[in-house]
Amino acid sequence: MANQYQLVVVLNPAAGEEAVNALIENIQSKIAKVGTVDALDNLGTKKLAYEINDAKEGTYYKVTFTAPVEFPREIERVLKITSGVLRFLIVRVGE
Repeated sequence: MANQYQLVVVLNPAAGEEAVNALIENIQSKIAKVGTVDALDNLGTKKLAYEINDAKEGTYYKVTFTAPVEFPREIERVLKITSGVLRFLIVRVGE
């Protein structure tokens, strides 16, 4: 059984545009292995309300995807240990 989810991820832009693009491609490929990426929106670089790991700005992306029920736990595990990811949030799109 698959559900639709939204992932909002804040990446560190100090690493450079190429590194940010590589992180997003990595996230998309992990999702594509078990589900489908329905939409990817670059929400831009914004000033953070407070510093996170010495970063004052973050690049925001919103990824809408469809995946099995157990997949969000796996992508959370990967995002927690990925360098360059400042924050993330995954929510299931309700009925």
